[in-house]
Amino acid sequence: MAEGRWRVRQVLWVSLGAVMLMWAGMSGARAAYPDRPITLVVPFAPGGPSDIIARILSVTLTQSLGQQVIVDNRGGAAGNIGMGQVARATPDGYTLLLTSTAIAVNPALFKNLPYDPIKDFAPISELVNAPNVLIVRPDSGINTIADLVAQAKANPNRFNYASPGAGTKSHLTGELLKLRAGINMVHVPFRGAGPAAQAVLARTTEVGSVALAAAEQLIKDGQLRALAVTSEKRWFSLPNVTTMIEAGYPGFISDTFNALFAPAAVPPEIRALLVRESRAAFQRPEARDQAHKAGFEVVAGTPEELAARVEAEISSVRELVERAGIKPE
Repeated sequence: MAEGRWRVRQVLWVSLGAVMLMWAGMSGARAAYPDRPITLVVPFAPGGPSDIIARILSVTLTQSLGQQVIVDNRGGAAGNIGMGQVARATPDGYTLLLTSTAIAVNPALFKNLPYDPIKDFAPISELVNAPNVLIVRPDSGINTIADLVAQAKANPNRFNYASPGAGTKSHLTGELLKLRAGINMVHVPFRGAGPAAQAVLARTTEVGSVALAAAEQLIKDGQLRALAVTSEKRWFSLPNVTTMIEAGYPGFISDTFNALFAPAAVPPEIRALLVRESRAAFQRPEARDQAHKAGFEVVAGTPEELAARVEAEISSVRELVERAGIKPE
């Protein structure tokens, strides 16, 4: 009997030890994150605003996390392809998404999205934002927004405007101007903000509505004229350029954010680490300087702030799309 009880106890102790080792192994595996390279998906082509910010972030996270962070550009369908891939990715922290305001704009523009912007992603941080800017050639004879509006009203069929693509925040900025000013301009979409700015230079279009980062150096070089920026206050890098609010359009704010997301079911401890490290990344002087030089203001906000921003953007964009009569694709 005594020998039998000893054997039972021995089996129990061995089983308990195995369970403890298993939990220790699981805990150790999680504590080791990351133990292999991380993929940072950018759902747009290389060279655009999101790609610029992703590459700044990848360098700083590689240093702080001790594993390589690889930027993977998965462009197409206004960002929907890449965002859909991350939404379906294994939620282990090794596939992340760096995207723009498109995540909040696209629900109003596309009938069938491969993701839900609220349910499928865990917000990490709004890293940076930047306004849009309305541009013309310096020899256009248009010096102010008032000049543009006056000429557009006098010549209702003359003006068109370039944007980085249908459904971008820059496109919606142009449509908002049309509504607020009561003018007509034909939208001409291009494949990115750079080509849209070049279209104005080449006289393909009279006006451009683009993200500031794509046009800032051309403005500073005198090759393009900025009529107004769409930020709440004058932008730090172009202090002589008026805002749309100063031009007589109260509440005319239309900026573009770039933010970090993870798949929704990412473990909370991994999410907390990503929040801490991504926010800290853009507090580093070198990353902040790079962002400023590219035309962005650093935000490095909380997950709660980003979640609220996305929900507010979805609502306001739906309203604008309906008012402008833009048909979902």
